[in-house]
Amino acid sequence: MGVDLLILGGSGLLGTALCEAASSAGLRWAATHLTTERSGEEWHLADLSGREATFELLNRFAPEAVINAAYVQRGSHLDALTADLPGWVAERTATRARLVQLSSDVVFDGELGRPYREGDDPSPVNEYGAAKVRAERAVAANDPHAVIVRTSLLWGGSGDGGSHMALVQKPGVRFFTDEYRNPINVDSLAAACLELVDRPEISGLLHIAGPDRVDRLTFARALAPLVGVDPHSLQGGSGAEQPGRPADVSLDSSLAESLLSTELQGLPGH
Repeated sequence: MGVDLLILGGSGLLGTALCEAASSAGLRWAATHLTTERSGEEWHLADLSGREATFELLNRFAPEAVINAAYVQRGSHLDALTADLPGWVAERTATRARLVQLSSDVVFDGELGRPYREGDDPSPVNEYGAAKVRAERAVAANDPHAVIVRTSLLWGGSGDGGSHMALVQKPGVRFFTDEYRNPINVDSLAAACLELVDRPEISGLLHIAGPDRVDRLTFARALAPLVGVDPHSLQGGSGAEQPGRPADVSLDSSLAESLLSTELQGLPGH
């Protein structure tokens, strides 16, 4: 059962956008889900927390390309799904398929004082960031032709807009004014990932995030009108007392902007 594209972690915000983009592009695709129910012939329930199960899935679908958007941020499966799964996938894609692996800006500690470039050394301050670093290194070692996409906060899409939209609608949330990121519209990230599937000459690390370096409060206030919330009703505060939160992991995406035709949208309306 060969497919053009296999999307791992298809039921998340990015995974859903990838599935929609693949459909629009006329690709034969399949996607996995686990904790969120999906129906349709393209969807396949799969627990990818084991190496052999991952190999079996890849062998069954024999994809031309794989986009791995599967991860968890905490819990008992952090090591298996976030750190180990990418390396297992890369073992198979090295000679059989194109791999686009998703990573995160939190591989950095936020202390550099300028936006991070691809060549800057990772220095995670929490377990999730450390797991992502392990994943990056395993993918690079097992499949040197793969591309590893570091990205930032996601919003938008055809569903509920993601967790950040939900926070904006939740009363009493305090949004940090001293944590800086580069939010990106999930549909533009999905389009960039699909472009990378067709660009095998691009490999290694690539930062793909929005052009706007903003704090969490500014981001929340930009999202607020999309869900009928008064931006000025949202409150901010310091996150300095929160352990494991890097202060400024803004990404320099100039390399991606020079290589890709996909336009990267940051904040709504920008």
